[in-house]
Amino acid sequence: MLENMKNRRTIRKYTAQDIPDALLKELLEVAARASNTGNMQLYSVVITRDKANKEKLAPAHFNQPMITTAPVVITFCADANRFVKWAEQRDAVAGFDNFQTFIASTIDAMLFAQSFCTAAEEKELGICYLGTTAYNADKIIDALSLPRLVVPIVTVTVGYPDGIPAQVERLPLGAVIHQEVYTDYTPASIDALYHDKEELEVNKQFVRENDKETLAQVFTDVRYTKANNEYFSDVLLKVLKDQGFMK
Repeated sequence: MLENMKNRRTIRKYTAQDIPDALLKELLEVAARASNTGNMQLYSVVITRDKANKEKLAPAHFNQPMITTAPVVITFCADANRFVKWAEQRDAVAGFDNFQTFIASTIDAMLFAQSFCTAAEEKELGICYLGTTAYNADKIIDALSLPRLVVPIVTVTVGYPDGIPAQVERLPLGAVIHQEVYTDYTPASIDALYHDKEELEVNKQFVRENDKETLAQVFTDVRYTKANNEYFSDVLLKVLKDQGFMK
């Protein structure tokens, strides 16, 4: 299992082979054993198999082809709705309409999602996380008919891989590990930690084709701009208010 995890890749292209219902159920049952806040399981998933429903979701994910070509699309949601309804039916008052509960349920949803993905890859399935879920949560809420106190957190496409792509680089472990206390980065350590990443030909090509001077500029000026970050922050804050997690 550790070797599989070391060699994992994100899979964006899938064969036409479907995923059996029994296998999908088994993977979700395994994922449900993941740690969660107070054993409340403040998450839900929406499974999308129907072609028309995938096409309905696609614009919210900027029409990335994985949405319509993967046999299964799963939207993992922070969900306090179910627990609140249970509490109300048992004469309990749940104070879950707040940002703290949103954070707790987001953590729960992500732990569940990653456990599912790890199990899926052990069964030789390929997965791709879509960060666009947080950008267009409002559109996904409409497409999936999500009620109050439910917010989509991340979407994962799942299928049998159609080829194995090259493994994407990672920063050296020293870039993210701090012993005992956080040791801030110096200009010299930044240069050392990002050197190999910046020297990769594929990343140099990103710089050239985007007419930039550095790889960092590709990230800040093209891929994740300040304007877009602020716009989608406003969208998400409105979603949290509309869905009842913020006053």
